[in-house]
Amino acid sequence: MTGIHDSDAVRLADERLRLAAESGRPCAPVRDLLGETDQDAAYAVQSLGIARRLDEGRRVVGRKIGLTSPAVQTQLGVDSPDYGVLLDDMMFADREPIDLARFLQPRAEAEVAFVLGSDLDSPTTHVADVIRATEFVLPAIEVVDSRVAGWDIRITDTIADNASSGAVVLGTTPRRLDGFDLTALGMTLDREGRPVSTGSGAACLGSPVIAVAWLAREVARRGQPLRAGEVILSGALGPMVDATAGVYRARLDGLGEVRADFFGTASGTSTEGAAA
Repeated sequence: MTGIHDSDAVRLADERLRLAAESGRPCAPVRDLLGETDQDAAYAVQSLGIARRLDEGRRVVGRKIGLTSPAVQTQLGVDSPDYGVLLDDMMFADREPIDLARFLQPRAEAEVAFVLGSDLDSPTTHVADVIRATEFVLPAIEVVDSRVAGWDIRITDTIADNASSGAVVLGTTPRRLDGFDLTALGMTLDREGRPVSTGSGAACLGSPVIAVAWLAREVARRGQPLRAGEVILSGALGPMVDATAGVYRARLDGLGEVRADFFGTASGTSTEGAAA
């Protein structure tokens, strides 16, 4: 019997998502190949895509957590988050211009980024371990993107699509966690000076620290533990919004702010004739 990584469904799903990314034309969901609940198959697809990028010369710089909002979990019919892999070409600095043409259907959300000072490699990791292992945190804007047309996704679609990853904009002023209550953290995301999303640390699984502990347990169980130096995006603090040309600024209480400067037009804005 062949393993799940070798299944025809996994290979076909990987190929569909690859073609969408390379052509800039969003594709049909992959749940017709994987089913709507088989997360192991979806992570197998994700692994194939990441392996291909590594073969092309990219390197892993961290992970991201998705589906931390209870409302989104309910929408997708799941009761837990998911995760993806961050690669070096996804990382941008504060105020660095970002061409929207690199994305298909981009959206923006504000998050807390954790930078680890030591490994988190136990399947029983708890919040005290996360606090101890965190060297510092930074404000961040994540650009989420879907290769699936119209964001018509369920849990297997987004996992297979590397948790709908796009890019990350990191702030530049680190803050240690000592005495810093991330649960009470308030967030405002502006576009051109007008608020478009608000939220708090409590919206991210109760606290971003809790989200990172969940991730550490999950990836350790799958044999891919978190390593010192990795950047961990802990999950959205408020609703995501469409990313269009302009300046987006996230202000996180006690953490400062981070700015994303977008220009151009997303390649997959029109889904007409989306690839199957």
